Amino acid sequence: MNDQRYSIARPGDIEQLHGGWSPIRGHFGIEAFGVNSWTSTASGETVVNDHEEENSGHEELYLVVDGRATFTVDGREIDAPAGTLVFVSEPATQRKAVAAEPTTTVLAIGAKPGEAYQPLGWEWSSGAFAFFGSG
Repeated sequence: MNDQRYSIARPGDIEQLHGGWSPIRGHFGIEAFGVNSWTSTASGETVVNDHEEENSGHEELYLVVDGRATFTVDGREIDAPAGTLVFVSEPATQRKAVAAEPTTTVLAIGAKPGEAYQPLGWEWSSGAFAFFGSG
């Protein structure tokens, strides 16, 4: 449901693109922060690619919405069942998440502190879809 003041969607309502990526920010037209989700189809699939945010300066908050994930943050493994929040405040910190159960969904929210949000180039690149699909 959408009107000028608010929008409502269930995660399954938002199209999943390559690699289980759901472009939530684009779906709603959110401009204040980045927000996306990734859903696995099998245990062992990458749901958050191995990366850091040094170039963007983003802090990131992850929420395991469904299933269970194993996060690796700065070399430390974290068991994250549904409902777990993982906050990575330091942009240079390496992080990733792998589905520990089929149909694991991880929501990611991020932005650079103290600055107006600017969408990152990968969100608009067709090559990004292939990148996320490759794991």
